[in-house]
Amino acid sequence: MATRLSTGLVNKLMDTSSFDTIFNAGFIDIYSGTQPASADDVPSGTKLCTIYSDGTAAGLHFAATAVNGALSKLGAETWSGTVQNTGTAGWFRLREASDTGTAQSTTAARMDGSIATSGAQMNLGSLTLTQGAPFVLTAATFTLPQS
Repeated sequence: MATRLSTGLVNKLMDTSSFDTIFNAGFIDIYSGTQPASADDVPSGTKLCTIYSDGTAAGLHFAATAVNGALSKLGAETWSGTVQNTGTAGWFRLREASDTGTAQSTTAARMDGSIATSGAQMNLGSLTLTQGAPFVLTAATFTLPQS
């Protein structure tokens, strides 16, 4: 699967916002199954985990400057969460703080991508997530599709 940008994200980027401003204090949700055809769509599969800053309910933050077309997580933060449901990770949704990510929307800023052990937008050592287990993203770098 490919990286998918919501209509809301594209519109905000075309206006006056930047990626790190839009997703400042946002969240990443990990789902089982196949990602929806559009980031505007209702999530498919089962939500397995939500990634927060430092394992709290606080949102995520990014490095101040993009390097070579990529924006990384803020190094001082630990991006983590507790697995809510056991399952096989299939895709993720990065969503802005004001978006619950659960409804269809053409105004919410979202970025969806696939998850695999290699060759995906999010690569994990294991795709199996177990309810109650901690989940930590030690590194994260985001790039937007080109051409």
